[in-house]
Amino acid sequence: MLERIRKGLQAQFDRYRIVFWYDPTREFREAFDGLSLDGVEKVELANTEFAVKHRILRESPKHRFLLYRNGPRPADIDNWLLDVELANVVFKTDQVAIWLTDLGLPISFEDVLRDHQEFFRSSRRVEKLKTVVRGDDTKPVLRLRMLGICAGADGGFDTVVEALLAELAESKDDTLRLIGRVGLDGFLWDQMARHFGYHADDPSIGDFGISLFKSCYRSAVGGEPILTSDALVFFRRWKNNRNAGEVFAKLAANYAEALGIAEDLAKRDFRTLIEIDYFEEVDRAIIRALVHEVSAQTVAQADVLSWVRQRRQSHWYGAYRDLYEAIGFAAEFQQAMTQVALGMTSLAEGVQRYAKSWFRIDQLYRKFIWHMQKSGQATLMRELSEQVENHYVNSYLLRLNEAWQTHVDGAESWSAAPISAQRGFYREHVGEFRRRDQKICVIISDALRYEVAEELLGRIRSLDRYEAAIEPVFGSLPSYTQLGMASLLPNGDLQIADNDTATVLVDGQSSQGLENRKKILAKGRPGDRTTALKAEELMGLDKDQARALVRDHDVIYVYHNLIDAIGDKQVSEERVFEAAEDTIEEIVRLVKKLNGANAANMIVTADHGFIYQHRPIEESDFSSAQVEGDTILYRDRRFILGHGLKANHGLRRFTPAQANLQGSVEVLIPKSINRLRRQGSGSRFVHGGATLQEVVVPVVKINKKRQSDTSAVEVEIIGSSNQMITSSQISVRFYQATAVTEKTQSRQLRAGIYAQSGELISDRHDLVFDFRSDNPREREIPLRFLLSRQADAFNDQEVVLKLEERHGETSHFREYRTARYRLKRSFSNDFDF
Repeated sequence: MLERIRKGLQAQFDRYRIVFWYDPTREFREAFDGLSLDGVEKVELANTEFAVKHRILRESPKHRFLLYRNGPRPADIDNWLLDVELANVVFKTDQVAIWLTDLGLPISFEDVLRDHQEFFRSSRRVEKLKTVVRGDDTKPVLRLRMLGICAGADGGFDTVVEALLAELAESKDDTLRLIGRVGLDGFLWDQMARHFGYHADDPSIGDFGISLFKSCYRSAVGGEPILTSDALVFFRRWKNNRNAGEVFAKLAANYAEALGIAEDLAKRDFRTLIEIDYFEEVDRAIIRALVHEVSAQTVAQADVLSWVRQRRQSHWYGAYRDLYEAIGFAAEFQQAMTQVALGMTSLAEGVQRYAKSWFRIDQLYRKFIWHMQKSGQATLMRELSEQVENHYVNSYLLRLNEAWQTHVDGAESWSAAPISAQRGFYREHVGEFRRRDQKICVIISDALRYEVAEELLGRIRSLDRYEAAIEPVFGSLPSYTQLGMASLLPNGDLQIADNDTATVLVDGQSSQGLENRKKILAKGRPGDRTTALKAEELMGLDKDQARALVRDHDVIYVYHNLIDAIGDKQVSEERVFEAAEDTIEEIVRLVKKLNGANAANMIVTADHGFIYQHRPIEESDFSSAQVEGDTILYRDRRFILGHGLKANHGLRRFTPAQANLQGSVEVLIPKSINRLRRQGSGSRFVHGGATLQEVVVPVVKINKKRQSDTSAVEVEIIGSSNQMITSSQISVRFYQATAVTEKTQSRQLRAGIYAQSGELISDRHDLVFDFRSDNPREREIPLRFLLSRQADAFNDQEVVLKLEERHGETSHFREYRTARYRLKRSFSNDFDF
């Protein structure tokens, strides 16, 4: 107590020379006697007023005095020191006075402290209040600060409401009970009414919460809101606050049923809901509608992609991302199917057209299936899945390969000149670098289909300072692992072993296994230092070991196997598209690992591609042709090896010479996409045959540049010609100046309107600029900002629309672009919509 009195007195002496201290209950005499203040003379008033007055005014007019009376303050008429007292200050020692002194507040705030004494009985709350109270605070501002401390909120009134809603979501009311105990509950509801227009005979946070959701939803669907526009601004900020995400979602779920949201949505066209994300049921309604519309092909692809893109801003997008992505890819697939022409005049043209555009249909199909699987919503997506599957298999995969089969049947040999043959890979592609005495690292990913490699190409090119290009080579036939891997090695004589193993010999040496491949690789070019290793081994090397690997070798082969390992097993073949996604990520890591070890030149290629149909294979997909021959050495789902094999209507025969191989083993290939029956093996994922998907093999060449070559798209603010804000809202358009490419990347910004002081006076929006369209009109985002009540304080002043960009992964933002407006609003509209 003595220390608090000392501090209180010291605070008064900081502003006054003379301080009076009356002790009407005579309980502080001991404190007065024990008190010591630097530069202050203590004087007790005991019928010595005239002498004291002479002393403090005439004898020591510059000294500081503490005048203590052990008793009550005399009446003014009897107070000889009244004039001195009025010119200085009286120190009060009741608890409220001590609090006032402690907080540095004037006596005019005494009623506030007396009304809320329970608040000040906590030293923790008082200490917290001392850190935030300001000399120019008004009584309402002081109460607002007290409210914030009770709620554990550091900001304005909005943060108090957020804290109360957070407790509501947890079915707790500790903060609300504390606010009532300290006497601030009346002030709380007054503020609710003033800020948000919330009025109720028996107000509660629960009732406010449901009123808030109801009002904002009404406004969004064109109805009459029951709260003010400030409530909508608060609602949007709260909804978009990452820290409040779980609370918002929980309350939205609680109120959706009470407000009959599902029933209301059933009456509405999904197009009117695209900008609304106040309830999870909105996303579900939109997705159900889109699945039906896209399945029926009654909506344009551009519209679907636009809607899907807009839904990225939804609060629940993370939960439904895969469904939206699947719908978007389905729409793109349908559009691609309407534009595709599947004719060709030769094997070479077939390969060229596949590598130029047809691969995209396989890619879109894969992306659709992958996201559909990942969503776990097979029942919801059944209608669309069946439509895409039927279209893919019957209108594309079958038709394309039947047209292709005509040229396969007519070919005298397995060649598509001028397309390079896969078995010439080492001479043409590895040799290209070695002839310039440049080191080369080759990553061979088993079953990396051309369309998967094309997606990988985009990922690589999007990395800073990486350049990459893709081209096709004509895969060896049959398109199975042993032959494809052998074809990528230096070879002169390439033949299939005359036994039941399907092993491939390179110049008489078995190419089966890593050690044999190392030996063959060593024979490639005299003087070259070569090696081979598995991808897992490479990733397990530390930095020095990886650098030594690159330093000590001229040619490095890295073998990666995920797609084939997953797809080639009946129990896991349905996960092959998941394996394709993972393969892209793993190869990117391998490329970075090699580059970090000073490898500047890399090639990514494959042994073969594959066919995959998500739906279980029907009877018609199996070949009815009988396999006949003198000797059947090896039988697979897509090829037969043997001697004296017989061709027929369903099987195409190749002699070793026709297949561009040596030896005596002949090959039978089922025509088009037909499979051969094989006990215990999967049938959806297959390879070994002659379809374009199996034999167009990618070669991706990657080079690391010295200079940065990536940038983000530029974004411009397109306002109205009148740079004046005259109402409670303003519409603005944002324009992405160029299309997104691998090297010109997307940009994420947040937008809001601020006072010159930096205070946010509108709702705030997170924006993603990732448009790939070459049409400028399709790269615009129109946006409407709602001003908050705080904007009133800045009327007739300049305000700033800011676009801000997050700094890396931090919570800090930097200013990207601004536009200035004059706020000149009439208050008569009272924020009408």
